[in-house]
Order: sequence, then structure tokens, then C-alpha cells
Amino acid sequence: MSSPTTRYLILPGWQGSPEQHWQSHWQRSLPNCTRVEQRDWNLPDQGDWIVALERQVNADTTPVILIAHSLGCITVANWAQRAPAASLGKVLGALLVAPADVERPACPEALKGFAPISRSALPFPTQLIGSDNDAAASPVRALELARDWGAHAAILPGAGHINVKSGHERWEQGFAYLYRLQSRIEQQAKRRA
Repeated sequence: MSSPTTRYLILPGWQGSPEQHWQSHWQRSLPNCTRVEQRDWNLPDQGDWIVALERQVNADTTPVILIAHSLGCITVANWAQRAPAASLGKVLGALLVAPADVERPACPEALKGFAPISRSALPFPTQLIGSDNDAAASPVRALELARDWGAHAAILPGAGHINVKSGHERWEQGFAYLYRLQSRIEQQAKRRA
């Protein structure tokens, strides 16, 4: 699945990903994996989060696969809308899990600064995973975002926000979506060759 010529960047959402979160488990499991650290996980600032992502993408010449959760997904979409072509060219693909709909009526105040959500197609292969009972984004909204971003979509039954609270600590099932994404990336590379 992994390649020494690929880096994985973990992008947690609001309040970060604790030790028990699947993103933390994946960070310990995947080779060449780092976390995009934010100055303030509890009071997120879109500008700061985008700068941190841009910095990590360009921290090395190695291409990256982004693995985002919740507000991290919105950060990826909003970053991609304004990122330089050279930075976008380093991204092989993105796994976007449980995107947080920051435009929903009941959105926490701390997240509203990330609206509006970019609706532009992402210029790299993308897999979005939502849930049919996620309070942060309805399945209809998750599918809408996937369509706008040009992402393949999967809606899991009863998975909640796909975090520790919903019972997704190691989330081994999630690796299957990462494998599928990497297969699409490899197929795309072969077609270009």
C-alpha cells in the first residue's frame, strides 16, 4: 500500500485527534506519516489552518496523500481553491472522512469562520466517507460535497462522526478506502505513462 516515495499528511478536525482516534493510530501505523499541527485546535482560524497545510505540503519534495477528518476536510477544499499549482501538484490524492458542514444551521460558532465551503472540484483523486447519522453533515450534504469536489463517495450506516465517540478508534475498515484511493492514483499514473 505505501511507497517510500509517498508521504501521508494527517489533518485532524476541530479539537484535534486524541491518542485513541483512528487518525492517531494511522499516524503510528503508516510509514512516512506526519500530522499537520495547528496553533490552536479549539479556536480554529481558517487562514492559520491553510498556512499550516501549505507549509507541510511543501516541507519536502516527496508527494503526499492527505488524510483529513471533519474540519480538516473543509481545510483541504478551501486550501485547494487558492493553493499554488506547484503545491497542488505534490498532492497525489485525498481521503476526506466525515466532513464538517460549516454552513449548517446548528454549526458551532468556532467553525463558522471556515464558511463558505469551496465547491470547486479538487484537482487530485479524492475519496469522501460520510455517515447516515453524522450530526456534522447529513448524508445528502456529504454526497453534495463529494459531487462538487469530484470525489468518490461512500456513506457508512450508523457510523456517526467516525471518531472516538462513535466507536472508531483504530478503524481498520478505513484502510480499505485508503487502498482504493491509492489504487486509483496508481491507475491514473499508469494511464499517463
